[in-house]
Amino acid sequence: MSKQYLQTHTLPDAHPTDIFSLAVTSSQLLSASGSSSIRIHSTKGQVIHADSADDEHPYPLVQTLEKVHPLGCHHVCTSLDGKIAASSGFGGELKIWQCNEEGTWSAKSELKPDEKKAGEHWAVSLNESGQYLACTTHDGRINVYNTVATPPEKFAQYETKGSFGMSVDISPNGSMTACGHQNGGIYIFNNSTQRLAHSLSGLIKPVRSVKFSPANKYLAAAGDARIIALYDTQSGEQVANLTGHASWIMSLDWNWSGEFLLSGGFDGKAKIWSVERRECVATQTESEKCLWAVKWLPRSAAARNETFVAAGAGRTLCFYREASGT
Repeated sequence: MSKQYLQTHTLPDAHPTDIFSLAVTSSQLLSASGSSSIRIHSTKGQVIHADSADDEHPYPLVQTLEKVHPLGCHHVCTSLDGKIAASSGFGGELKIWQCNEEGTWSAKSELKPDEKKAGEHWAVSLNESGQYLACTTHDGRINVYNTVATPPEKFAQYETKGSFGMSVDISPNGSMTACGHQNGGIYIFNNSTQRLAHSLSGLIKPVRSVKFSPANKYLAAAGDARIIALYDTQSGEQVANLTGHASWIMSLDWNWSGEFLLSGGFDGKAKIWSVERRECVATQTESEKCLWAVKWLPRSAAARNETFVAAGAGRTLCFYREASGT
């Protein structure tokens, strides 16, 4: 059975350049782009009926972090509790942000680029509380920082085979860190022992996104191979290949229950996959321009049907809601 999603709202020119990364909290959407600023939209006003006269601005811009990455920002992430965020820029800087009770973000700390270690900061992921930050490097290392310290202190370093680390994710329970690399390598590390748990096979081209399921059962990985590989995190076994994208897959995200996986592609298509049925159940064509990032929004009483947002080279934030009865 297929699902249907309706485009409920668009925010054109949400950034002056490509939107490369999205992150969410329970009430906000953070977006980062090739411009120097990070923008925060409120998601508290999610609505059921997009054609209502009161729904003109359901996702208002509530804050802009101005000129924080001079050459642009390629990754932004948030902790599961929504109190800490991290962003990495094309200039090599890594910044940590904190959110107060009113929902306002402010700078917490920063790691500036080290000329002796170019490419130290690329993809980023925070654990549930935001205390630990995993960050990939151009030479394959995964640096884990303690964000409580100012500036953040390196807590651990995971070694791979030396290929550029394009993606990283810390599992929701904090027990594992996964990374995807330019040479197609995928690794899962045990955070307790700080040792490699699994070296995963299946993708031989760049891996642009890795994402743990909410219950930590699966790891999804995708990229230039145009397939989504699903792995059992305990055994390391590849349990499924999800095929259907005709171009590079740039972004992955699980819904709250782990039943559905969202993917965004270079060809402007967003797809929703049923993990149980191992098949695509919906496809949305945003445009012919690359979707760099896709993200589910947390469920709320005001928007009981699931909503996701897509962004990319079109510089627009596009929101989609599951149609009633699907």
